[in-house]
Amino acid sequence: MPLLARCFLVVLAFSLLVCPGLACGPGRGFGKRRHPKKLTPLAYKQFIPNVAEKTLGASGRYEGKITRNSERFKELTPNYNPDIIFKDEENTGADRLMTQRCKDKLNALAISVMNQWPGVKLRVTEGWDEDGHHSEESLHYEGRAVDITTSDRDRSKYGMLARLAVEAGFDWVYYESKAHIHCSVKAENSVAAKSGGCFPGSATVHLEQGGTKLVKDLRPGDRVLAADDQGRLLYSDFLTFLDRDEGAKKVFYVIETREPRERLLLTAAHLLFVAPHNGSGAPGPGPSALFASRVRPGQRVYVAAERGGDRRLLPAAVHSVTLREEAAGAYAPLTAHGTILINRVLASCYAVIEEHSWAHRAFAPFRLAHALLAALAPSRTDGGGDGGGVPEPQPSAEGRAAGPAAGIHWYSQLLYHIGTWLLDSETLHPLGMAVKSS
Repeated sequence: MPLLARCFLVVLAFSLLVCPGLACGPGRGFGKRRHPKKLTPLAYKQFIPNVAEKTLGASGRYEGKITRNSERFKELTPNYNPDIIFKDEENTGADRLMTQRCKDKLNALAISVMNQWPGVKLRVTEGWDEDGHHSEESLHYEGRAVDITTSDRDRSKYGMLARLAVEAGFDWVYYESKAHIHCSVKAENSVAAKSGGCFPGSATVHLEQGGTKLVKDLRPGDRVLAADDQGRLLYSDFLTFLDRDEGAKKVFYVIETREPRERLLLTAAHLLFVAPHNGSGAPGPGPSALFASRVRPGQRVYVAAERGGDRRLLPAAVHSVTLREEAAGAYAPLTAHGTILINRVLASCYAVIEEHSWAHRAFAPFRLAHALLAALAPSRTDGGGDGGGVPEPQPSAEGRAAGPAAGIHWYSQLLYHIGTWLLDSETLHPLGMAVKSS
């Protein structure tokens, strides 16, 4: 997409997200002006999140020691940030070596430390360990953990330092000892680091011309079964993939319903519509959209079923919710209506933030740009373009998605970064969307 078009979308996104909040009255709004967040220091021996370090909800499992002679050594990158002091007692530069994700979080923390305490710098006492000084399966051996203090070694600051590390985005922070704070991150290519919102490649969608199609085979011009905000079934244009990774092996929640019996796989942070407790209700946006990880047996999701020769959405009780790893492929399709039926179960196209309506509104500039390009396509290509004038895939999105390492759509990355600024951390899924630095 041309740079000018991208800038236009960025301006529209910011206007859409910020302006409504400035015009609203009391009450929390998506674009509401935020007051400075009051930070609470961590208590001694406290860790955030409140789960074990090497679990999915934190930094994930240990993946093996990295040595200078191993193939994985190339995963480590040196950190020469002048705003960080590295103890480097071994005098080998090992403490400067870390994964890119760890480096990004550490650099962000360095800025926070200088802002919090002018004249004070972040100090790293332990980084990558190649000498076996830590416990078995320590993430220090993978360059995914650091032990930190402040440059003045004022221990009264360490509780707040830990809090700043949480705010900087470390995946696990532990006030481990009176002498330092321990921080770690997810692996660059681990299941835990790729827990945005997706479906496996084997998931199926229903096409307007009849029949089904694997989600991994969707192309612009396809029209797939979806629903409007009143719960009415319709066919909606497939626009793009918000995330696409053919080689991914992610953790998928398996949600099975009783009657009608359906089975859906989706990642923890993806949104799924759940019926209200009383009455059938229509699967509208807002409170009825929950993270897949929050869906429980006994709740009701919406399934497309035939009744009296008419196909409509009906609430179906969830029979079981289980967790399964390593389903092949990860795909996050986006439709014009922001909803999609996968394996006959209604799901949102969005993830990470538990507000379907907010997410759908945030993608309005993208949908508008897509519609404008589709309208201009016939005149620009002498009537060319299939799928009713839908423009050809663009290098920044579809063209990139067709490759082996598609990654997350740039517009999703943009909105995620805006969301982390505008929203409280509790609003975002704890697994989130780990956006890699290029």
